[in-house]
Amino acid sequence: MNRRVFLSTLTGSLLAAPLGAEAQPQAGRVPRIGFLSGGSPVGLQVVVVEEFRRGLREVGLVEGQNVVVDYRWAEGQQSRLPELAMDLVRLTPDVIVAATSPSAMAAYRATASIPIVMVNVGDPVGLGLAASLVRPGKNVTGLSSFAVELAAKQLALFKEVVPEVKHIAVLYHPGSPLAGQWLKDTEAAARSLAVQLSVWSVHGPDDVALAFRETKGRVGAVLVQADQVVNLLAGQISALALSNRLPTMGGNRVLAEAGGLMVYSNDFIIPWRRAGAYVDKILKGAKPADLPIEQPTKFELVINLKTAKTLGLTIPPSLLQRADHLIE
Repeated sequence: MNRRVFLSTLTGSLLAAPLGAEAQPQAGRVPRIGFLSGGSPVGLQVVVVEEFRRGLREVGLVEGQNVVVDYRWAEGQQSRLPELAMDLVRLTPDVIVAATSPSAMAAYRATASIPIVMVNVGDPVGLGLAASLVRPGKNVTGLSSFAVELAAKQLALFKEVVPEVKHIAVLYHPGSPLAGQWLKDTEAAARSLAVQLSVWSVHGPDDVALAFRETKGRVGAVLVQADQVVNLLAGQISALALSNRLPTMGGNRVLAEAGGLMVYSNDFIIPWRRAGAYVDKILKGAKPADLPIEQPTKFELVINLKTAKTLGLTIPPSLLQRADHLIE
């Protein structure tokens, strides 16, 4: 497997695209796309947007020229998503692109008529966004991030690096639509590996600090859920883990970028490029109800070698060879 050094966190801000013509893609009018995210337009979200723009360009859509994109960011405040979704609906876009489950749910609740392309949504059928993956049947289609046995794989890889660990602290966001299933899968994997878990729900910095305080000296590692709220706390989680000399495993590369030890997840960048093709099909008349939902096919292993050195851990050569990204 090819390896490449993953660059440190990108920073920057996204400027709003200029307003265009009417929403409907009629002759002589520029189509409009609404973009809804629970995150902030900085760091890895810059990469996300650039990949989405790349996907649009691949199908001949260039932002600011023959398509307009209206961005709405919740800045980590999930409670703002319904309001932002309604704001986009009032612009009558031709399609709304929604990042992850909370945004997709907010968009779906805001409109039953405007097509929605979801990206990196956990379980669209379980969340009620689609009748099935093959034939969604509603106004939502796109790309799912749901992967069977992901939690088991994360713990198995973790044990390759810290085979002696017997007790792991688990940090998750209970507001995540997939929190329940993720915890269930994690607990089942832990039992098979004879690992004890201390589960902590986190909503903000105070919860993270409390979890590390209460588990200090009792756990040997930290497992972190991939969730937008938790991702925004990655810097604090990584700093506290390092100060307590605890290795961390997560499901979003932002954790490894922030100083976490390892991340194993589906590649969340590729779906953003693929989203461009979905938008193009819808603008050309395809109905979301008839467009099958894609599931992840590529997974990535990210290892922070600098963190491993700081913790005095030796990464097995076999694991290094399987890594997609090495942070040095």
